[in-house]
Amino acid sequence: MSCPFVREPPIAEGARVIRRVFRIQRILRDRQDPLAQRDSVLIERYRFSREGIIYLTTLLDPHVKSTTHRSQALTTAQTVCIALRFFASGTFLYACGDAENVGKSAVCPAIRKVYLALKHYLGVFVVFPSHVRPQVVKQGFFAIAGFPNVIGAIDCTHIAIQAPPGPNEGDFVNRKGGHSINVQMVCDSMCHITNVEAKWPGSVHDARIFRESGLCTSFERGAYDGILLGDRGYACRQYFMTPFPDPDPGPRTRYNAALARTRARIEMTFGQLKERFQCLRRLRVAPDRACDIIVACAVLHNIATIRGERTPVVEVQPEDDLQPVHLDQPSGRAARDRIVQHNFA
Repeated sequence: MSCPFVREPPIAEGARVIRRVFRIQRILRDRQDPLAQRDSVLIERYRFSREGIIYLTTLLDPHVKSTTHRSQALTTAQTVCIALRFFASGTFLYACGDAENVGKSAVCPAIRKVYLALKHYLGVFVVFPSHVRPQVVKQGFFAIAGFPNVIGAIDCTHIAIQAPPGPNEGDFVNRKGGHSINVQMVCDSMCHITNVEAKWPGSVHDARIFRESGLCTSFERGAYDGILLGDRGYACRQYFMTPFPDPDPGPRTRYNAALARTRARIEMTFGQLKERFQCLRRLRVAPDRACDIIVACAVLHNIATIRGERTPVVEVQPEDDLQPVHLDQPSGRAARDRIVQHNFA
């Protein structure tokens, strides 16, 4: 407490100037309209054309729109474009924010909003056996190499992630020594993803993922009239055809060749998905968030494919090196022999 009889020394004019100079001011960045670019630029940045981004903005607006307009809150279009740029590039969050002219603190919640919103539409855009009639799906597969009654090609792909903390870290180490999520997908002849299971750590075998999936349960109940095609990492079942091991020249070799050409559609789908959304090359997030992002990218892939967005050019995917499964069911072997006799003899 100051004494009433002592005058406080006056504040020098220079001090007032210094205080004004070092006063903290809020700076709101000028964000450009993300759609004010040519389609070629938008496709390169976001993997969608202007019409595609507008469609996504309208679709996701109820889930991602800001509840306030204070402090120049992000619009739905800006939020969607931030997430699309991250999915397309897989870059660090700060780099994504610099590219979109927003701070890193705004990028993370924007991406999270979008991938959680896209999960709401999983049952709308990822439908088994396809969006078209099953007979059309079978005709599309048959046109590839003459393999009959096929309604899906199935396989698993590993999505690399950073090593998660905690006691379960070893579960995510795959057979190649890296950390990953093992993702099962099914596609139709047009490379639409028709089923996705993104919840298993990298150490889990492909055959177990299918065996414990809802899709397997549905097939066991006889819910679908058709068969799946898989590689030698799966067991041959009545509704699931796999190759013959080391067949002699003749019908079985022709069967294997037709199965390989037809099943290649799932490898092509994986290639398009990972080329379109480079974030799937490696995700630097926790496993649960990685699974959500994978599902969101599957939904986006189908939206892009259905809308006729530009298809990325992909290289032929290498053959998987899984050990063959020797638990073929007798009913599966009998069904496989009938296909050989009726179609490849």
